[in-house]
Amino acid sequence: MKIIRTSTISISLNVLLKGQLKFLNGFFDVVGISSGDELLDEVRQREGIKTISINIERGISPAKDLVSLFRLYHILKSEKPTIVHSITPKAGLLTMLAGKMAGVPIRLHTFTGLIFPTKKGFMQKVLISMDRLLCSAATNIYPEGQGVKKDLIKYKITSKPLKVIANGNVNGIDLDYFSPDKISGEQKNDLKIELNISQSDFVFVFVGRLVGDKGINELVEAFSQISKNAYLSKPVKLLLIGPLEEHLDPLQPETLEEIKSNPDILDLGFQKDVRPYFAISDALVFPSYREGFPNVVMQAGAMGLPSIVSDINGCNEIIVEKQNGMIIPVKNNQKLKNAMETLLSDVDLYHQLKVNSRPMIESRYEQSVIWNELLHEYKKLLKEKNIDV
Repeated sequence: MKIIRTSTISISLNVLLKGQLKFLNGFFDVVGISSGDELLDEVRQREGIKTISINIERGISPAKDLVSLFRLYHILKSEKPTIVHSITPKAGLLTMLAGKMAGVPIRLHTFTGLIFPTKKGFMQKVLISMDRLLCSAATNIYPEGQGVKKDLIKYKITSKPLKVIANGNVNGIDLDYFSPDKISGEQKNDLKIELNISQSDFVFVFVGRLVGDKGINELVEAFSQISKNAYLSKPVKLLLIGPLEEHLDPLQPETLEEIKSNPDILDLGFQKDVRPYFAISDALVFPSYREGFPNVVMQAGAMGLPSIVSDINGCNEIIVEKQNGMIIPVKNNQKLKNAMETLLSDVDLYHQLKVNSRPMIESRYEQSVIWNELLHEYKKLLKEKNIDV
């Protein structure tokens, strides 16, 4: 029984579905498809599955998209999967269309996030039309969380039933891997020395792509004001962990200049293992404009960090106000600054949030629960089609 999992770029298979593909490969013959690079090779080796490279453009590119569509069609006709299951928008559209053309009986798409709610005018109409076309070609649709589900219903993207797997998120959290106990005191001290962080510093951390719609412009402005206020009782640092993407949604020039010139902002680029940076931090700040169900907020919580997040899909499901973090309006510099200052000044509140952070992740997002729920869903769909596993 063959299942093909697809994503637009290889990092989605490599990071978002880490471990899950290997788990499913114990029950099915799993094949992974995405744009190819060394990360796709890493998926093949680590997960023990077959991978196929196919170029899929992230942006709208009609000519290239048509080529990718027919390439996918020929692969599906050759591989003859029983199930195709896509994540990410472009891979979802092309996979569902190619799957329908190739006669794949079960065609699943998981919406890990929606782009169109943050767009306006003609572009929003185009994106809505693309998602509606995707859903029309799919047999089953899975929003990653309740917020995504509500938006799919609100914008009338599909009339098909919408089901959230377990408590949301595509992969859950490996609580053994993301554990404060995995980083020793010596490791933390060495990293603080390397980064010139003192024991008295309160360290905020952001993990993700350094682009506008992750709220980096607002974050840097708010932190800049805080770091330059002499009345603060404790010094602060901001760690920026993630790649700077200068072509898609670039940061404002003044933001880039502040990152470069402010000695309290440490731009550390992409890090394969983010756990040591969580371990030396005191709180995650994640003021993104849109998400499906952000892994980084769960990872930070599993590492014992409270989070300041924007009031968007996923974030407002993982974080409960004043229990394991704080929720602020989107694109609001002042509210973001106020929340950061609250964590700095209200010691009792900060301690309460920190104590609650890991238990609230453990109780809702443990990885094996989500994997087994997905396996159950696959078997249920096969049974409904009278296909023996």
